[in-house]
Amino acid sequence: MTPYPAYGFVFFLMVSTLAGCKPSGEPGQGEMGGGMPPPEVEVITVAPANVPHTVEAPGRLQAVRTAEVRARVEGILERRFYMEGSEVKAGQVLFQIDRRTLAATAESTRAALAKAKAQALIAGQGFERMQALVNTKAISKQEFDQATASKAQADADVAAAQAAVTRAGIDLSYATVTAPISGRIGRALITEGALVGNGQATPLAIIEQYNPIWVNFSQSSADFINLRDAVKQGRAVASKAPVHLILENGQEYKQPGKLLFNDLAVDAATGSVGLRAEFPNPDRDLLPGQFVTVRLPVAQVGNVIVVPQRAVQSSSDGQAVLLAGADGKALSRPVKTGGLSGGNWIITEGLKGGEQVIVNGVQKVRPGAPVKAVPLKGD
Repeated sequence: MTPYPAYGFVFFLMVSTLAGCKPSGEPGQGEMGGGMPPPEVEVITVAPANVPHTVEAPGRLQAVRTAEVRARVEGILERRFYMEGSEVKAGQVLFQIDRRTLAATAESTRAALAKAKAQALIAGQGFERMQALVNTKAISKQEFDQATASKAQADADVAAAQAAVTRAGIDLSYATVTAPISGRIGRALITEGALVGNGQATPLAIIEQYNPIWVNFSQSSADFINLRDAVKQGRAVASKAPVHLILENGQEYKQPGKLLFNDLAVDAATGSVGLRAEFPNPDRDLLPGQFVTVRLPVAQVGNVIVVPQRAVQSSSDGQAVLLAGADGKALSRPVKTGGLSGGNWIITEGLKGGEQVIVNGVQKVRPGAPVKAVPLKGD
């Protein structure tokens, strides 16, 4: 048996031993840096400022104009010309109702008008002859009166026939159903082949105009008085009254709106004031019927500190924020809030300015633990 395999085994042991040795006093790979680094937190340095005091109220979106398209004459619905859910223009053809019966009625009224005109012509000629004879007393006064009445009746018959022609023309035009307003039209409420307008104006579709769009909400009478006073005093923010929407998913709508001060009344049962705001909606992101949260300013607050809502922690002991101290450790600071300013809390007690408030990473640290503070990103 050859000795080479034994020499190879000894060589392998020597190499393994040398690879496992390291100089004394040199830290291992897992011990580099002397332990885990402190967690990184994002902070803001707070300072007093003048901010608007805002309130939030639930609201519901409403189209500024809504039109119900109805069949105004009786007939069979033959065709739909629009695509459901599309934008339509005022006057655009939407449906076609069978017009043959209506056209026949229009022809009949025109014939009746021609007949009435012929009868009126005969009555007029008879009246003229009677008028010439009555002056020579060739006929009695009674005969002349009858000729006068016949002419008047014939003229009235012509007027009635003319009105019937006009009405028949209108009914015939109703067979072509057009859009009364511009906007987005929904699904068809009646299918082709159905009888419509049988004794009632059958609904066919609904058109809603929601660019811009309204939001209806209510506000306490006290907050409304503050807002009205701010507008009268001409304070910069309140006088413009920018209103913001918070959507159902918690995101803020990108475009601000404006308050509409009309039809205001205090509800005796709730003590609130019904308000309406208008928002631009060019991309149709807002839909009528949606529930939203309305955020609007009610007054201007001076020399206060604000922090993001997520930086304030609430518990049974009250509210507090975490600070990144000068010694590199986190500490808890009790605070009191005095309402909202947009997405921030207004701090009335607990902060004076210059403190580094932890906004992101609060869940990573405890009071007294070391932290690495970095400026807040993205806000």
